[in-house]
Amino acid sequence: MNRTIDRLKILFLGVFALATVLILIWHVGWVLPKNRCEEAHRWWDHGQRICAQPILTSDITGRVISDPQARAEALEAIGRAPRPTPASPPAPEPAR
Repeated sequence: MNRTIDRLKILFLGVFALATVLILIWHVGWVLPKNRCEEAHRWWDHGQRICAQPILTSDITGRVISDPQARAEALEAIGRAPRPTPASPPAPEPAR
């Protein structure tokens, strides 16, 4: 009986060690890269483990989004900050 308990103890410790190593490999190989990719506002392909940069359709076709607010929202959605528009100088105050 005592030999059986020793064998089962070693078997369970081996299964536990194997499961721990597999979970560590999965976490380092899939979870951490996915989190880094999504924090950078990129697209993560789980099947091929590729982090891709999203591209606006207007960048490819050359058609510019005419509404400034819609363009700013689209750029923010893919993680690129909108280019600042040159601000006009403030109007001088009238003399009193």
